Amino acid sequence: MAVDVLLGLQWGDEGKGKIVDVMAPRYQVVARFQGGPNAGHTLEFNGIKHVLHQIPSGIFHENIQNLIGNGVVLDPIVFKTEIGKLEKFSIDFSKNLFISKKTQLIAPTHKLLDAAYEKAKGANKIGSTLRGIGPAYQDKIGRHGLRVGDIITGSFQEKYSQLVAQHKTILDFYQMEYDLPQVEKEFMEAIEFLKGFNIVDSEYFINEAIRKNKKILAEGAQGSLLDVDFGSYPFVTSSNTMTAGACTGLGIAPKHVGKVFGIFKAYCTRVGSGPFPTEQFNEDGELIRKRGNEFGSTTGRPRRCGWIDLPALRYAIMLNGVTELLMMKADVLDSFEEIKVCTHYKLADGTLTDRIPYDMNAEAFEPVYTSLKGWNKDLTGVTKLSAFPVELNQYIAYLEKELHVPITVISVGPDRIQTIERKAKSSNKAKPAAKAKSSTVASKKSTSKKTKPVVKKSAVAKPAKKVKTTAAKKTKPVVAKKSAKKPATKKLAR
Repeated sequence: MAVDVLLGLQWGDEGKGKIVDVMAPRYQVVARFQGGPNAGHTLEFNGIKHVLHQIPSGIFHENIQNLIGNGVVLDPIVFKTEIGKLEKFSIDFSKNLFISKKTQLIAPTHKLLDAAYEKAKGANKIGSTLRGIGPAYQDKIGRHGLRVGDIITGSFQEKYSQLVAQHKTILDFYQMEYDLPQVEKEFMEAIEFLKGFNIVDSEYFINEAIRKNKKILAEGAQGSLLDVDFGSYPFVTSSNTMTAGACTGLGIAPKHVGKVFGIFKAYCTRVGSGPFPTEQFNEDGELIRKRGNEFGSTTGRPRRCGWIDLPALRYAIMLNGVTELLMMKADVLDSFEEIKVCTHYKLADGTLTDRIPYDMNAEAFEPVYTSLKGWNKDLTGVTKLSAFPVELNQYIAYLEKELHVPITVISVGPDRIQTIERKAKSSNKAKPAAKAKSSTVASKKSTSKKTKPVVKKSAVAKPAKKVKTTAAKKTKPVVAKKSAKKPATKKLAR
């Protein structure tokens, strides 16, 4: 049986937890393959909101085995807290939760290092969540990390002491003040707690499940545009968030990958520093944030909000081999008269491209938008496709036509029941999209005058098909380095 993969296509926070929870009953195994407690997967059912950080989102289904894979970095203290919050649901963890021996551990000193590194960057800080994720992955690559399997051997204390000694040397170099004994005590108590769970050779566990034709769903964390190789480097996470990460993060061969479900919001958000071409610093951005309750489930910080970005989505779809798209939070756009979609980027020389620049932080470019009519209808009570407003159907059809992948799920609210499925259509059979008007606009301006775009062949960018555009009155191009002109509140990156 193939392993299906579910992952985010933007900068994270797309709604993966909800969809895994909705889809979980179709699977026998749900496996998390990367990331750490910097991820927050939010699920809502029976009027109750649940946030999972490290435990797979299939945990609320008693007949599903949940696996924390080798690609994850696990904080034992956070794990213990998470389990404590789940105990009231009478979950039999001995039956449905398994942890890879090869999962890396986050030690207290990893968090201290995270803070020291971030402080040393000064104005160029990444916006880390300070959860110790990056330093834990550094130690993994440096070949001296601690693994879950070490805690059931006699050498764990020795390995731990050696690692902490290395970390203290670095902390002293950065002149970092810290108080380790109390948090170290808490860590060791959590390690003892962790020993009571199913610690397994996960590569054998998952491949045995494949051999037995069990249905398996691989659950990603963060988003594709935060991938350490292909994301908006260096403003990225520390792991591979793509489909390929499911292979290395679980120990499965590429031939076993089946469907790839790509999740995206009907708009776009980002947490922390880094480029965000379609970010809105105006009333539109604020309205999206308010209606979408766009505050981090892990950090609680306000998210940056903007319009959907098709060049970035196409890029993520290409790299992940996405077979089906799932559109989340369509209801957030309910009150907009006009909905904008970024179709291309306009480079400094006037060239239009639908490709992601090599360095989004340094290259000058601005988004080119197409405008679609909004639906102006409350979607939260809609339970069937036939009740969709015409304009919503046109929006979906337009996206399918541009992305060449069918949209098979539309979410119209946070609850399980606010998830509407539709049959996959090929993009060329989709309903005609709404007539759209293109405009090149900087996010801070709304007025524009018509001009003819300059389209040149460029070695760095693939020329796009001709589009009618309206160039904005001279405004600053969206350049990530100057996205230091961000919303007033500082945000955290994953």
